[in-house]
Amino acid sequence: MKSGEVKLFEGIRSFSSVAILAGIILSLIFSQTLGESSMQWQVAIAIAALAIGIPHGALDHLVTLPKSRPLVMAGFIAIYVLVAIAAVIAILNFNVVGFIFVLVMSAVHFGIGDAAFISELDRRRPMSVRLPRAIYAVSAGSIPVLIPLVNSASTDALAQVNPALIDWHQGYDQEILTAVITIACVSIARLMVRKRYREAVDIGLLLALALLTPPLIAFALYFGCWHAMRHTARLTLSLETSQRAYADGNTRSAFLKAVIPGIPALLGTFFIAGVLAIRGQEFTDDFLWMALVIVWALTVPHMAVTAKLDRRALT
Repeated sequence: MKSGEVKLFEGIRSFSSVAILAGIILSLIFSQTLGESSMQWQVAIAIAALAIGIPHGALDHLVTLPKSRPLVMAGFIAIYVLVAIAAVIAILNFNVVGFIFVLVMSAVHFGIGDAAFISELDRRRPMSVRLPRAIYAVSAGSIPVLIPLVNSASTDALAQVNPALIDWHQGYDQEILTAVITIACVSIARLMVRKRYREAVDIGLLLALALLTPPLIAFALYFGCWHAMRHTARLTLSLETSQRAYADGNTRSAFLKAVIPGIPALLGTFFIAGVLAIRGQEFTDDFLWMALVIVWALTVPHMAVTAKLDRRALT
C-alpha cells in the first residue's frame, strides 16, 4: 500500500511543478502578445485553476467526523459555514485588520501544509537527510500569499473587493517583498546544503511564479495546482475509501475518492460568487475576485479542522 501512496504523492508533486512552470511560461507569452493589463486571459487561467482547487476543502467534515451521526455532521457543517461567512463579511466590510489576519492564517496554513506533504512522502521512502521544516514552511507559505499582494498590479483587484485593502501593507510593500525574497533565498541555500534539491526546486518555482506572473495568476495557480492537489493527496491517507483503493493497487481511484465528494462545493462556490458579482458591473472580474474572497474566508475554518492532519504528519 505504501508504494501506491508514494507513487501518488510523487505524481501529484510532479503535476504541481509542471503546472506552475507551464503557468509561468503561458503568462509570459500572453503578457507579451495580449498585454499584461488584459484581464481576459488572466480570468480564464485563474478560474480554471480555482476550479481545480476549491473541492479540496469540502471533505473536512469527512476527515474530522468520519463516522458521526447525521445530526452531528449537520451541526459541524453549519458552524463551518457560519465561520466562513463571518470571514467574508470581515474582508468585505471591515478594516484591514481582518484581511491581514486572513493573510497570516493563509501563509501559515499553506506553509505547514506543504511541509506536511513532504513529511508524509519522506515517511514512506528512505531519506538520509531530514527536511528543515521551519525555514521551508515559512518560505513556502509566505511566497504565494505576500508577494502577489505587494505587487502594484494587485491594486485594482483589491479595490474591487474593498478599497480599504489597497494600502493593507501601510506603505511597507517593498520591505515585505525584500523580506520574503530574502527568506526564500536563505531557504533555497539551506535546502541545497542539506542536499534536499527537489525541495529547493519547489521554492524556486514558487518564487518565480510570484515574481513573473500577474497577482491573479500567481495566487490561483498556486492554490489550485499546488496547495489543493497536495492537500488532496494527503486526504487519501485518512479516507477509508481511498485506503481501500490503495489496497487494490488503484492509485487513480484513491485520488478520485478524495476529489469527487468535493464537486458540489465547487458548484456552490461559483454560484455564490456569481450572485455576489452580478451588480450591473463587469461580470468576469467581479466573479473571479468574489470567488477569491470566498476562498480566503474558507481558509479560516479549513485551517482549524486540518490542524489534526498537520500534527500527525509533522510528528
